[in-house]
Amino acid sequence: MLDMSQTDLAVVVGVAFQQVQKYERGTNRISASRLQQMSRVLQIPIASFFEGLPSPSRSKGKHDAAYPSYVSNLLATPDGHSLARAFIQIKDRPLRLSIHLVEEIAGPAE
Repeated sequence: MLDMSQTDLAVVVGVAFQQVQKYERGTNRISASRLQQMSRVLQIPIASFFEGLPSPSRSKGKHDAAYPSYVSNLLATPDGHSLARAFIQIKDRPLRLSIHLVEEIAGPAE
């Protein structure tokens, strides 16, 4: 979605592109700080790296923020990613809250 290659990502985070490949394949472990760095560079929540993995069996506490599937689905599309990024750039909170055009076009939630 960002038109970024493994080599581009590797340069930005300071590793060899082979290391990025190993992270993707799960051959090498990735540190929390490197994961956070990649999350910022790729402009995605850290939780998206764990999509599809089984959930832990413990009960969720108030600090366990799970993203609803519609958020993940939105961010998985180029248009959704652009829309989310543009929305976040609106600094005026009352203005952000007043935007109902997308909801009106979409119609009632199912």
